[in-house]
Amino acid sequence: MENTITEKKGNNKKKVQLVLFFIKGAKRYFVLSILMAGLSAYADMLTPQIIRAAIDNAIGGAEPTFSPFIMKIVDVAGGFAYLGKHLWIMAAAVMAVALVKVISQYLFRVSNTKGSETMVKTMRDNLFTHIERLPYSWHMKNQTGDIIQRCTSDIDTTRNFVSEQLTGIFRIVLMVILSLSFMISMNPLLTLISAIPLPFIMLYSFKFHTSIGQGFMDCDVNEGKLSAMAQENLTGVRVVRAFGRERYEQERFHGQNDHYTGLWVKLGKTMARFWSVSDLLAGVQIMLILVSGAVMCVKGNMTSGQYVAFVHYNAMLTWPIRQLGRMISEMSKAGVSIDRIRYIMESETEKDREKTLPVPANGDIRFDHVTFTYDGAQETLHDISFTVKAGTTLGILGGTGSGKSTLMLLLDRLYDLPEGSGSITIGGVDIRDMKAEELRANIGMVLQEPFLFSRTLGSNIGITDEKITLTDIREAARAACLDDTVQGFTKQYDTFVGERGVTLSGGQKQRAAIARMLVQKTPIMILDDSLSAVDTETDAKIRASLEQRFGSATIFIISHRITTLSKADRIIVLDHGRIAEQGTPEELRENSVIYKRIYDIQSGHGEEEDE
Repeated sequence: MENTITEKKGNNKKKVQLVLFFIKGAKRYFVLSILMAGLSAYADMLTPQIIRAAIDNAIGGAEPTFSPFIMKIVDVAGGFAYLGKHLWIMAAAVMAVALVKVISQYLFRVSNTKGSETMVKTMRDNLFTHIERLPYSWHMKNQTGDIIQRCTSDIDTTRNFVSEQLTGIFRIVLMVILSLSFMISMNPLLTLISAIPLPFIMLYSFKFHTSIGQGFMDCDVNEGKLSAMAQENLTGVRVVRAFGRERYEQERFHGQNDHYTGLWVKLGKTMARFWSVSDLLAGVQIMLILVSGAVMCVKGNMTSGQYVAFVHYNAMLTWPIRQLGRMISEMSKAGVSIDRIRYIMESETEKDREKTLPVPANGDIRFDHVTFTYDGAQETLHDISFTVKAGTTLGILGGTGSGKSTLMLLLDRLYDLPEGSGSITIGGVDIRDMKAEELRANIGMVLQEPFLFSRTLGSNIGITDEKITLTDIREAARAACLDDTVQGFTKQYDTFVGERGVTLSGGQKQRAAIARMLVQKTPIMILDDSLSAVDTETDAKIRASLEQRFGSATIFIISHRITTLSKADRIIVLDHGRIAEQGTPEELRENSVIYKRIYDIQSGHGEEEDE
C-alpha cells in the first residue's frame, strides 16, 4: 500500500514537471492571465458592497461600518446623505467596477489564449522531434493511429485543462477567500451555516475522482484503437476493396465504435449522477442561506443591504465549490492525457556512445557471430558470420522469415545489436561505436515495402537533398529505368503521387525508391527485395546500371529471384536464421542443395525433372 502511494506521488510529480516543461515559453502569458483573473474576481467582490451601501447607508441612513479608507472615498463623493439623493453616482460606481471587470476579463482571455497556443506549439514541436528520434523498434510496437491520437486529442485535452481550469483555480481560490472574509465581516453565524454543506460537496467530488479518471482512461485507449482502425483502412483501402472485405471492415469498425460509444455513455451517466447530487447539495446550501438570512433580517440581526450582499457572496462562493467537481473530472481526464503524452516523452530515444569513431564506409563489412531475437519472438538470427569485401556485391537468398531483412536492419542500426550477441564492423570499427546519423548517411537503403510521401515524384526522389537539381533527379531515375516512364506522364516529375504513392504501380514505386537511394551516392547500398515488382528485363538493366555507375560501392541485394543475384560476387543462403550455404553463383549451382533446387525450379529444370 505504501509503495503504491509513493509511486502515485512520483507519477504526479512527473506530470507536473512535464506540464511545467511545456509551459516554459508561455509563463509570462499565464502569469498575466492569473493577475487579470484576480483583478476580475476582486471587481466581482466590490459590486455587492456598493449595493449594500446604497441600500443600508445611502437610502436607509444606517450608521456606516466601512473601513477608514472607504469612508474617505465616500466623503470625497459628498457623504452617504448626498449619495442618497444622487443614486446615479453609486450606479456609475457599479458601472466603473463592471468596466474594470470587462477589461480584466478581456486581457485574461487574450493572454490566456496566447499562453495556451504557445504551450500547444511547444508540445507539438517537442513531441514530433522526440518521436522522430525514437528507435525503429518503438514504432513497430506502437500503432500509428494511437500515436496520432496522443499528439492531437491528448494535447487538446491538456491545453483545455491548463488554460481553462488550472488558471481558473487561482481566480476561484481568490473568490473563495474574499467571499468568506466579506461574509464573516457581515455575519459570522450565517457564514457558518453556509459552510455546513461545503465539506459534503468537496468529499462527494473527491469520491468520484478515481472512477471518472478510469473512465477517461478507457475512453482514451479505445479512441486510439478506433483511430488506428480508421487509419489502417484508409491507407489500405485498395486491399480492402480488392478482396471485397468492405462489409467485414465495416462490422469491425462498427463494433469498436459501439464499444467506444458505450464507454462514453457509461461515463456520461457517472457524470450525470455526480452533477445531479452536486446540484442538490448546492441547492440545499442556497436554501439554508435564504431562509436563515430572512429570519435574521426579521429579527433585526441583519440589515437588508447585508442580506442582499450576503446572497451575492454566497453565489460567488457556491459556484467555485461546484466548479470543483468539474475541475476534478477535468483533472482526471487531463491526467490520463498527460500520462499518454508522458509515455512518448519518456520513451528512450536512440543514443550513441559517448566516444564515437568516424565511419570507414569504404572498408570491409563483417558480421561476426551475430545472434538476434525480436522482443517476444523466437530467435531470428543464430551465429551469423560472413565478410563482404569493399566494392563487392553480396546476394542474400532465403525463405520468408529466414532473417534476410533483419541483417540489413541491424547493419543500418534500425535495431541495435545487444551486447554479447556478436558484432558488426565496417573497416574494423564496430557500428555501435559510430554515430547512427553518420552511419545511415553512408548507407543507402531501399526497403522491402517502398514508401512514397504525398508529394510530387521529383520531391520524393530528391527528398534526401534540399539543393538537388532536376538533372540529378533525372540521372538517378534513368539509372533506375524510371525516366522513360516519367516522360510519358503529363506533368512528368511534377506528378503528384498521392498518399503512399497509390497512383503508381508497384514496379514504378520500387524504381522511384531506388532512384531516391541513388541520388545519395552512398558507398554502401542495400536493395531489400526491391526488384520483385519489375520485369526480368528491367531487373537486368537496373543491375547493369548499378554495376556501371557504382562499381566502387558495396552492394547488398536481397531477392527471391536467382537471376537478380546472378551477377553478385558472393551469395549467402539463409535457412531459419542460419547460414546454410555460401559461395559464388557458380559454386552454389554446382555444390549446394538449397540454392541449386531454387535455381532449377526458377530456370525450369526442376519442372522437367518432376515431369
